[in-house]
Amino acid sequence: MKINVEVECTPEEARRFLGLPDVTKVNEIYVDALANAMQGVGSIEQMQEMTKQIAPMGQMALKVFQSMLESGAAMSGMGSSSPKKGPKQ
Repeated sequence: MKINVEVECTPEEARRFLGLPDVTKVNEIYVDALANAMQGVGSIEQMQEMTKQIAPMGQMALKVFQSMLESGAAMSGMGSSSPKKGPKQ
């Protein structure tokens, strides 16, 4: 059995219905601070260094997410856990 329910509401209404906090002001402060910090960036190296300082867990979180996807793919039989075929000799 399949049941489809459509709900038409604004993002604000959905947030309130789900009981999520309103982070609009925090997001505005974060975006403003990030925009101000980016104004002084003159090269790619500076941008990468600043990104590491702002989100030090960024790369680690990305690696954890990637390993989670790979694990899920391996469990479903679609992953890279099967032996790779090398060139014929």
